[in-house]
Amino acid sequence: MFSLRAVATVGGMTLISRLLGFVREILIAGILGTGPMAEAFIVAMRLPNLLRQMFAEGAFSAAFIPIFTRHLTEEGERGARHFAEQVLSIMLLLLLVLTLAAEIAMPWLIQLFAPGFDVSPEKFNATVLFTSITFPYILFMSLCSLQGGMLNGLQKFALTAAAPIILNLVLVATLWFVEGDDFFVARTLSWAVAGAGLAQFLFLTGACHKAGIVLRLTWPRLTPEVKRLGRLMLPGLFGASVTQINLVVSTILASLHPGAVSYIYYADRLYQLPLALIGTAIGVVLLPSLTKALRGEEPAVAMRMHNRALELGLLFSLPSMVGLMVASAPIVTTLYQRGAFTAADSAAVSLALVIMSAGLPAYIGLKGLTVGFLAREDTGTPFRFAVISVAVNIAISAALTPSYGFIGVATGMMVAAWVNAALLTWTLWRRGFLIFDQRFRRFLPRQFLACIGLGLVTWLVSHLLWPGGEAATTQRVIATVIIIGAGAVTFAALALLLRATSLGDLRMLRRTR
Repeated sequence: MFSLRAVATVGGMTLISRLLGFVREILIAGILGTGPMAEAFIVAMRLPNLLRQMFAEGAFSAAFIPIFTRHLTEEGERGARHFAEQVLSIMLLLLLVLTLAAEIAMPWLIQLFAPGFDVSPEKFNATVLFTSITFPYILFMSLCSLQGGMLNGLQKFALTAAAPIILNLVLVATLWFVEGDDFFVARTLSWAVAGAGLAQFLFLTGACHKAGIVLRLTWPRLTPEVKRLGRLMLPGLFGASVTQINLVVSTILASLHPGAVSYIYYADRLYQLPLALIGTAIGVVLLPSLTKALRGEEPAVAMRMHNRALELGLLFSLPSMVGLMVASAPIVTTLYQRGAFTAADSAAVSLALVIMSAGLPAYIGLKGLTVGFLAREDTGTPFRFAVISVAVNIAISAALTPSYGFIGVATGMMVAAWVNAALLTWTLWRRGFLIFDQRFRRFLPRQFLACIGLGLVTWLVSHLLWPGGEAATTQRVIATVIIIGAGAVTFAALALLLRATSLGDLRMLRRTR
């Protein structure tokens, strides 16, 4: 069952987490700015987070949820739980080995992941230390991914979506109370990341127990189903995680230019808000729903679900793209510019945000498009297109970065996302898995018109009201709220007037089969 209510549940929890995340980023920007300790901590946090998104939440979830859902449908909760226990035993063994190996090889990992840091021994050594502290986070998050996959397979989305709130609560509390120089603050934050991972694991353990899922730790065995999971995961490492892989490539290239890692990171946090609220929510809800429809031999229902999911994604991603691009300067300046974060930093992050936001519909679309293959247990096709996407990113970024720095990195990420989305859409259509219905074809051009109005009004109000980065914080906040509010009201009014959507459509989306 794919419904707006389920998407709203996941999106609502994600919104709380992201708002706390913004508080976290504001505090980090004010305390550490874009200096060497800020970049060291960003890499220390990004490395386990990227591995979590690629392996745990990306490839693992993409492969695990369809198989778990099949066991649930065919054998009931007992059969599904038995499969999950087999996976848990192998996963725990591999994670312990991976974590130990990474801790030993950490200097070489940082050399590979941020090669530009070695010109500053202080920054390089701090990055090695901080990442050694944060790396166990991947162990806890992988186990959380298993727990979350089971809960999502049971259509219990809220608690899984709420778990990331814990991380941001812990980091905000740490930033609020910690005092000392930049090195001490960044090291304390690194310990907070590891502690938050443990807290999230315990939280989801309780949620699974409440849902009646208590897993036993059995002796690790490579059963046929575990082997199948592994075979599906291997290509899925690219197919379901292309955004994260492109971010890895971008981080490596950005590390060669002082400040570039920070600029991309702060811009990434802003455009990740709509991506997480809509794209992630759609992917989480659509995968088990589409899998059930296909297992139940209901292709018409599956096709309708897919159309409505992509429609919902565009309904939010297109105006988000236009709003972030037009109002990037007020948004970035209001959120970040204070303390160690300068006006020059705001200008750089704003430019990065404009470029990256241009790829927002593609990023969000990838979540829904990839599901069309994963629900059919096809991870090979997304894998092939992901390889092409990464190659495009490397080619563009490598060509532009020497002359344009972080601008080249942001451009490579944006173009790669559109290439990947176009290839996935074309292949789904060619195979007959996705045929855009009349409602979708009517919806799209009207959305574009509404977005044009949104952009014009946002630009005009920003031009008239924005007081500049040197104005008092209260003035900047009030002006930014009015700018965003004017754009949102304009878009909503035009969308209803042009019949790009309607209240009836949204009510129908609450429960779509």
